[in-house]
Amino acid sequence: MGVNTKRLHGTSTATLPSISRKLFAGVKLALLEYLPESCSAGLPTAQNLEGTSTNSRSLSETYKCQRSDAVIFVEKWCDLFTGTWVESPNSEPLYRNESCPIVTKSQNCPGNGRPDSDYLNWRWQPQDCDLPVLDAPAFLKLMRGKTLAFVGDSVGRNQFESLLCMLWQVYPPENQDDKVVHRWVFKKHSFTVIRIWSSWLVNTTEAAIDFAPENLTKLHLEYLDQNIIDSLLDIDVMVISSGHWWPRKTAYVLNGTIVGGQGWWDDEHEKEYDALSGYAIAMKTALKAIVSYPNYKGITILRTYSPDHYEKGAWNTGGSCTGKTRPLTTEQLPVNNYTNTMYQHQMVAYEEAERMLGRNPSKLRLMNITQVFEYRADGHPGPYRNNDPNKIVKRGPNGQPPPQDCLHWCMPGPIDTWNYFLFEMLRREFLK
Repeated sequence: MGVNTKRLHGTSTATLPSISRKLFAGVKLALLEYLPESCSAGLPTAQNLEGTSTNSRSLSETYKCQRSDAVIFVEKWCDLFTGTWVESPNSEPLYRNESCPIVTKSQNCPGNGRPDSDYLNWRWQPQDCDLPVLDAPAFLKLMRGKTLAFVGDSVGRNQFESLLCMLWQVYPPENQDDKVVHRWVFKKHSFTVIRIWSSWLVNTTEAAIDFAPENLTKLHLEYLDQNIIDSLLDIDVMVISSGHWWPRKTAYVLNGTIVGGQGWWDDEHEKEYDALSGYAIAMKTALKAIVSYPNYKGITILRTYSPDHYEKGAWNTGGSCTGKTRPLTTEQLPVNNYTNTMYQHQMVAYEEAERMLGRNPSKLRLMNITQVFEYRADGHPGPYRNNDPNKIVKRGPNGQPPPQDCLHWCMPGPIDTWNYFLFEMLRREFLK
């Protein structure tokens, strides 16, 4: 499936051919059955949205409705992920690195000496509506009695910690980790946030298989990670993401046979799958297995691929994002074929899993951040990865960049917007 991407004056628009109708019509329309007729007047219906591009409609009107003693504000559905980054010089982050004790040290940019702070003074403005910042008390009330899971790699951990830091400012949670699941509990609200580490989303083993030696990680592309399965029925909302571990040295297994790999191969055998095509299989496996799992009734949110901003190399070959202090302009956006391909594989997997939903009670949603965050090269730690006062932060005499992180995101920083998206998506799901 091709993805046609347009960018106009800093606006990112992803047109998703066969997904858009169901995705954009389905989320908010569920509210209609709970509202009086006077309240729903003018809201779009599934019938009149059918075949209509959401980008051609003005979807920003708000309706104020009285139902018993509650006032319900119903915003027409709009695409949160089409818009632009705008300066917001008077905005303040919802937390500081000093006010949140769980920030991973390598993402603590102010604490690690990053001298600029302009990267904090931008907000995402959707084209047809507003994106409010996360309201921590409202979020805790919305999620009362529920379990929210973040599943994926260290970039997923980045988002997990961002959310906890926001909520921590109003109600510090209690840590209840075990050997597999990182768990924080907000007892007053009976709300649990968990993180399940799953770098590849599929099962892994280390034992020798065929010509793949022992201690080489084997990815079983047709099986969902057992760590996800073990917690699945306890999860009400899952934010799932992955992709950044696929360049690592691994072998791929299908039906008990070695069919490909990355960073390793035996030249005597034909290689069917590389990292990109292996990832395509794994994403389909994971999403289909989750949405079709017996008795799973949760909401699965696919957070799309998080772009990195290494220039003139990769993380281990001298790539750099040094000196980026504000979002890129449209003209400055790099072409990253790897990111684009990973994103397209996610979209294909999403579409195939979505077709299974008619037979299952679970829900599937999309947090489409890839194009939105291509602009935010300024939001990474760069060379400010630790608090060593002697660390190198400038280029050397021959122009070589210092070691740096252009993949993860500063905290606080642009990544907090992912949780603004999450808050708004969940508000639309659970507001009744």
